[in-house]
This record gives sequence, structure tokens and C-alpha cells, in this order.
Amino acid sequence: MNTAQKNHQAALLLASGYEDINALTTRSTDGDIPHGRELSFSWLWGIIMTGLTSVLLMGAALYISFLGQDTFSTPFAALSITNSSVDTAPLSKIKTDRIRPVAKTLSDKEIVQAAIAENIDGRTIVKKQPFVRIKATLATAPTALSDNIPIYDPVALLSRTQTTSNNLQSEISTAIYSANVEGEIAVQTAILLLDNAPSKIISDTNAAKYVRQTYSDTSFDSEIFALGYEEENTSVRDLGDNYNEVIIGKAENVTIVPKTHSLNEASFGRSERILTIRKESELKEILIKNGFTKKMVTAIERTLRNVYPSTILSKGTRLRILFGPASNSNSVIPYRMSIYNNDTHAATVALTDSGHYVLALAPPKIDFPEEDVEEINVNNLPSLYRSIWETARKHDLSDQTTDRIIAMFAYDLDLTKKITAGDSIEILQTLPSKQEKQQTLFVALKLGETTRKFYRFRTNDGEVDFYDANGQTGKRFLMRRPLKGGGNLRSRFGYRVHPITKRSKLHSGTDLSAPYGTPIYASGNGVIEKAQWFSGYGRYVKIKHVNGFTTAYGHMSRIANGMAPGVRVQQGQIIGYVGSTGLSTGNHLHFEMRINNRPVDALAVKLPRDKILPQQYQSQFKNTIAQINDLMAREPVPVAVASN
Repeated sequence: MNTAQKNHQAALLLASGYEDINALTTRSTDGDIPHGRELSFSWLWGIIMTGLTSVLLMGAALYISFLGQDTFSTPFAALSITNSSVDTAPLSKIKTDRIRPVAKTLSDKEIVQAAIAENIDGRTIVKKQPFVRIKATLATAPTALSDNIPIYDPVALLSRTQTTSNNLQSEISTAIYSANVEGEIAVQTAILLLDNAPSKIISDTNAAKYVRQTYSDTSFDSEIFALGYEEENTSVRDLGDNYNEVIIGKAENVTIVPKTHSLNEASFGRSERILTIRKESELKEILIKNGFTKKMVTAIERTLRNVYPSTILSKGTRLRILFGPASNSNSVIPYRMSIYNNDTHAATVALTDSGHYVLALAPPKIDFPEEDVEEINVNNLPSLYRSIWETARKHDLSDQTTDRIIAMFAYDLDLTKKITAGDSIEILQTLPSKQEKQQTLFVALKLGETTRKFYRFRTNDGEVDFYDANGQTGKRFLMRRPLKGGGNLRSRFGYRVHPITKRSKLHSGTDLSAPYGTPIYASGNGVIEKAQWFSGYGRYVKIKHVNGFTTAYGHMSRIANGMAPGVRVQQGQIIGYVGSTGLSTGNHLHFEMRINNRPVDALAVKLPRDKILPQQYQSQFKNTIAQINDLMAREPVPVAVASN
């Protein structure tokens, strides 16, 4: 390489930042800042010591923040409860100063036995017949158990209320022998004398005025849902414009509550459930019955493996489950689950923000109650429809059985209304066998202070249906919410300020909101009187039924083909589709029901039954009632199948 090439290469090195200097040296003067290529061992040692000190300080801070937990390889020691003097608190006081109601929960699934007579080859044989008896409070929170239930549809329920034919030889007998049935049931009827009818002078309008005046000091914008009145023996004056005067009479069945909202509009809150294991059970089985999905259970069992390896919960074990809102479903999910043996904390898992269950510290101590309880959060209360499904699945009822039970009450009750804490259900069933499938014999639904009971009965022609104690089915001859899905209640029957005209007047129907184009059904069998555009009602259909009943349907987007005056329609037949025609502020059905041309509240008025048991079966039916009531009152046999 010649001199010119060397000079060129050197220039390139200098341009790239290369510096031709001396090698590194350790001759730095002690205590001075190292210069250039000098190294100082004292400075190097100081940097190392500073780093080690930082690590120790950070470690100490972490150690203190985790309450002295020095390792996570043995989390049981870290999570064990010490005997420190920690104050205990009642369930309703945990996490908040606001006192929340706590309700006792009943969840008993038991076996009862009775001596049953069966006719086999002409011989009467008496044998012991086991029955399954369920007594449970209705679920007060919607969980994953009922996430995939069928959409509420009154017409679908209508088809499920039909009577069924049954093979006479396969029918279970409830002719109980050696049963101590006390008393008899007698159903008596009496003629209602017309001279005892209330005075016509107490009209709906006057009674409404009286109630509005009486409750004018309420703190919220009230609506009158239902009116009834009881006439005294003394004379009654026409209220007229002087309705503020004292009247001699009494307005009954008056409800004044704040406007309700759809369940979807409510934000769920947190609530805690405490339950005791009544018999040795699989952890997986108990968790699934209390709102955990199979995926959650798998994750929890894997998380508990080192601290609580047993998947069997012994009798007397307690569980505390904290529920909270889910971000991706219309239900609550388990946030935390704690296991207690002999009221001593054994393990806790909690849900992280990322959706994983990890080991956690014990929740604040509480005094465990004798009975199973659940903290009630009013935001979590489900509809009656969903609560029955939730409760049924918790007790292993088949979906077909649950469907049939709901259908019994579909005409009598507003299934979209929220339940009240303490509402309960009772069910009596036969045990399934290889020869016969399980049959439901009795269902009782207690809502508030009212209990509705239905008993299974088969007539001689093989038809099976459920009847109340008076021999009437739950089916009514008119549906109260005649559109697909039942709609969301937006405006009740009663006086209100019209949203468009701004005038106070009687709202003579019920407004049920639903998506545009939702099918509308005929509430009952009848004849079309009107099918046209009708003033502020928009597209409108009116149907005449028997016994002075008429129903009307307004604001339709379209009237179904073939609907015209004089056309006969059947209950459940599509007569139109939801819209917002006429004086309307959004897509909904305005549904009216009238009796002798007087408007009534379709959600509250007492409707005639569709079917009554013939007189020839009354005596036999009384015996069936007595026998079933005896089974419901009997002590369970020792092999109970209590479920949590």
C-alpha cells in the first residue's frame, strides 16, 4: 500500500470518529474524577455498592407491602390467618358504611316417601314410592347459570301451556296409604248478589282524583297503576270538583312507585353469598350451581392446587362468594371465593383485571350466620322469568320442566317484573326410572304475601294439565303482553302528562317498547272490528272478544296481510308489527284492554280462566290435593339430597 492510499484511509477513519489515543490505564489519582482513558477502582466499587443498596431498599419495601411474605412458592403460609385481634363485622357492613339488607336463602332438595297403590295384572300392590321435593328461595342475582335461557316470548309460552295426552298405564298414582291427612278441602261457590255492588257514583275517574289528591305529597312523580274501592254502608257523595273533601269509602289496591326501567339499563352492584355445604360434595358441582362457568372452575382448581389440593368439600364447609358486574354479559360474575373449614379461613381466590383467578388474602372476618344468607343488592335483582330459570338450573331441573313451570304462571304474572327478596318456589316431582321419565306433580310460587299453587291432574280421557285449588288452569283467555319477547314496559295505565300534547289525561293502555318490526299477536280469539289508520293511534287494530272484552293495538308500522273487519283471529296470530305511527315518540306497541268499553289496566285486571276442571272430577281432584299437600309436609327420608 503506497503513501497516498494510507493517507486516504487515515482520513476516512478520522471522519468516522476514530481517535488515535493511548490505551486504558488504571493510574487514576485516588479521590479524583477519572479523566480520558483512566479507570478508578474506588469509583467502580462505589457504583456497584450504590446498585446493591438500591436493590436491598426496593426489596425491603416490597417485603413490607406484602406483609412479610418472603416467597410465593408456598402461598399457603402467606395466606393463612393469624390469631391477631381482628374485629369481625356483619356481612352487611363489609366494604361500605351503607347497610344493605341480608336475606336468608333456602335451597333444599330432599327425598320423601309414601306408600303408593298400583294395579298390576289386576292385582293392587302397595309399594313405597320416592318423590323429590324442592323448597328454595328465588335467585336474587342473575349469573352465568341463566345466560343462555330462551328469550321471553308469550306466544311460545302459550304453546307450552296446552294439555298433554298421557298413557293411562304410565300415569303415576298418588293414592297414598297410611297417610295422616288431616281435614278435608271443600270448594264452595255462592251467587254474588247485585244489590251488594258498589255504587256507580264511585267511578274510575273520581277514585283516581281522590288518590292523586291523597298522595299529592309524595316526593316523586307518581303514576296510578290500579284502582279498587270498597263501599261503606253509608251514602257516598259525588266527588265532582270537590274531590278534596273527605269521602265515605276507601280506595284499595293503589300502588304509587317510581317509574321503572328495563333491567338492561340498570348497573349491577356487588353482593356476597354465604352458604354451608350440607353433605360431602364436589367443589366443581357447588361452584357451577352458584354461577361459575366450567372455565372458571378449571382455573380456580388449578390456582388452589398447592394450597387446597382437595376437590371434595366436607359437610359443614362454608363458602363466601362475592359477585360483581360483568363487562361483557347481562349478569353478575364471581369476583372472589373463599373456603372456610370449621369457620377458619383455608383459601381465597380472586378475579384480576385481566380475567384470571389468583390466590388472594382472606376477606374481612365476619360472624357466620346459622342459615345460608345473601346480601341483597337491588340493582342485581333479576326479572321473575330469569330468576325462575336461575333457581331451576341450580337445582338440576331440566329446561323442559322449567319451561312448563313458567308457562303455568305466564298469564297471571308480569314475568318481566323484578322479584322481591324472599320470593320462593316449591316443586314436587317423581324420581326418574328406566321405565318412566320424571314427572312434575306440584308447583307453588310465593311472591310477597301471595302464593299460587298448581296441582297435576289427569282426566279419564288421558289429558294431563295443572290446576289451582279451584280446578282452574293458569291459562287466561287473553294475553297481557301480546308481542314477541313481551316488550319493555315504558308507560303504564293511568293518568299522566302526554309526552307530545303535554296535557294531563288518562293513558288508557300500556306502552310496550320493542324494536321496529317486532311481530304483534292477537291477545285472544276474536273478530277484527277495525284495521286502519285511526287518529293519533296511527296504524291500528281492534279485536272484539267474548263477554264484553275488546283489545286494541296502536302505532303499528304495518298491519298484517288479511286483517280486515269481520276476520276471525286466533290467540297468538300475528296481526301487525311494531312501529311509531301516529302520535308516538318511538317504536312501541300501545296495547289497550276494555271491558264493556271501559278501559282497564291490562297488566293488573283479573282475567277469566281459559279452562276449568269439569264438575265430575272435583271429588277426585280434592283427594289429589290432599295427597300432594301431605307429601309436601312430610319429613324427608334419611338419604337427603340437599343442594347448595
